[in-house]
Amino acid sequence: MSRLLILANDYKTLANFRTELIERLLSVGHEVILSLPDNEKNKNFADMGCKIVTAPISRHGTNPLKELKLIRAYKKQMKELKPDCVLTFTVKPNIYGSIAAAALKIPYINNITGLGSVMQSESLLKKLMLQLQKYAYRKSSCVFFQNNGNLTYFTSKGIVKKNAKLLPGSGVNLNLHMFSDYPSEEPFVDFAIVSRLRKDKGFDEFFTMADALLPKYKNIRFHVVGWIEEDHYRAILERYEDEPRMIYHGETTQQQVHDILHSCHCLIHPSYHEGMANVLMEAAAAGRPALVSDIHGCKEGVDHGESGFTFKVRDAESLKQCVELYLQQGEEEHRLMGKKARKKMETEFDREIVIQKYMEQLELITAPKVEVS
Repeated sequence: MSRLLILANDYKTLANFRTELIERLLSVGHEVILSLPDNEKNKNFADMGCKIVTAPISRHGTNPLKELKLIRAYKKQMKELKPDCVLTFTVKPNIYGSIAAAALKIPYINNITGLGSVMQSESLLKKLMLQLQKYAYRKSSCVFFQNNGNLTYFTSKGIVKKNAKLLPGSGVNLNLHMFSDYPSEEPFVDFAIVSRLRKDKGFDEFFTMADALLPKYKNIRFHVVGWIEEDHYRAILERYEDEPRMIYHGETTQQQVHDILHSCHCLIHPSYHEGMANVLMEAAAAGRPALVSDIHGCKEGVDHGESGFTFKVRDAESLKQCVELYLQQGEEEHRLMGKKARKKMETEFDREIVIQKYMEQLELITAPKVEVS
């Protein structure tokens, strides 16, 4: 079997969305080495049978000297470890890991988990990022995309060509995120928004909508789940301290998010950009309808009018109308929407689909070459 080097930007994203892939790779005999920032929880992967090496990644930094240091670190690791293939996830491992692997003529597979906030406006940094990615992915064996919109955009810019393939996001573990019966809507209809509190996750529109609907509907309640990444939202939440129908749960564990989704009736996800919204897949797997922005990375996970509704991105009025449309329907209609949401995850977004596509791609790369005499 092969020696595989996986590059990631932190423990959490790898643990939440790649554990099943890593387990499969190990189970068929591959040697798996993880390169990621130091974290005491990395031991969990070591206990599974992975080797761990440390990568000096600054997740949000843009200092070019530090980025060059990361490329050198990746090249040093690859020279020492001699992997048969490199798998990369998220922006910095994708770009700088690819540059290192290409220089050493090592096959590599990338996963584009979203365009990121830098790509949402015209800027010099955006132009630089596009050029870097074009250079990084030029020799990639496969660049996986999590939605067709991102794939189309990168293709139109000449960043990827025939090496681009589509995945159903990161997929959802249907055994972990099990279906549960839709709860009674008495005395409240509970809506959950699960995300880091920042502007491009749609929180301006969310709070504008909540301000309009809380006085109008006494039977609605909102659950805000996630850490505060932009401080001005702290002051906004403080305004609701005397409003028991706006509940802030703070930063939570994956299990706590799971429990909140099961106890609520509907997910609200007003994000501006996504690769594929994992919380949407998890809510749908639980049998909960979702109200989501009409963007790539969200709308693929919802059949409008069947398993949820879509609304115009960056539009608080459209979001408000969408919530009211949901409230106008009855509990039995919502229950049926939840069942359709689960069915959609089973047929289109099972994480097993993602794992199988990786296994097929690795087989193409690592299978012994048969010489024709």
